[in-house]
Amino acid sequence: MLRLFYACLIGLVGAGIVHIAVLLLLPQFSERDAWSSLAEAGDFYKAVRIDAADGSPPIVKAAGPLFHASACRFDLTNGPVHLRAPGTVPFWSVSIYNRAGQNVYSFNDRATDRGALDFVVLTSDQMIEVRKAVPESFQKAIFVQVPIGEGIVLVRSFVPDPTWEEATSEFLARLACTEE
Repeated sequence: MLRLFYACLIGLVGAGIVHIAVLLLLPQFSERDAWSSLAEAGDFYKAVRIDAADGSPPIVKAAGPLFHASACRFDLTNGPVHLRAPGTVPFWSVSIYNRAGQNVYSFNDRATDRGALDFVVLTSDQMIEVRKAVPESFQKAIFVQVPIGEGIVLVRSFVPDPTWEEATSEFLARLACTEE
């Protein structure tokens, strides 16, 4: 009976130590989300390569070895954000995330008739205003209406073989993320 009591006591003390360690480490891990990592790498409306393109550690874990990726943080309180990237790549996809990292919208190059990356992210109120008089720069853009104020746009491009490496890197390097 004494051994059972001793084992339970040791188990409770060990569980208490583990719980205290987790509580003390939680702030360190919670500050390392995608939003804060991108904030350190660049300001709003700045496209940042998040994969390990230059050999440095990736900012955010990439989708896979055959994908290159760039991300741009945006704030819709002052107006829509317009994203464009000239060039041709075998495949690209776009995901829009809120600050918490939840995906709110996704599409890929098959959603356009030209395969060009040209889209505008806006709120429902901004959509009403833009539709009244569509600016010239928005004429061929895809409109993406999202229920968020701040977020992250992630653009991924597929690299099927090494011959596409340069074209894909240039495509992501020329990604323009502008506040309109």
